[in-house]
Amino acid sequence: MSIQAFMVVAIALALLSIVSLYRAYVGPTPADRVIAINVISTKVTVLITLLAVLTMQDTFTDVALVYAMMGFITTVCVSKYMEKGKLF
Repeated sequence: MSIQAFMVVAIALALLSIVSLYRAYVGPTPADRVIAINVISTKVTVLITLLAVLTMQDTFTDVALVYAMMGFITTVCVSKYMEKGKLF
């Protein structure tokens, strides 16, 4: 793929992240907010991976994997806290 195509995808993901940010701010229920933050985390992970492909640096892929794991763990912890009222 060309650099222009990567840039179009990156801009589209950034715009969609703004929409998700709006849902996280307005969301009528806490579950909507958690899901919106999870979606933003996933999109940022994809953007970091696109940056790794564009710059041809493997270290960005490692950063994207760590970011994805942190986003997943955070989503699970917040969901458990919302359901049970405590983490442990």
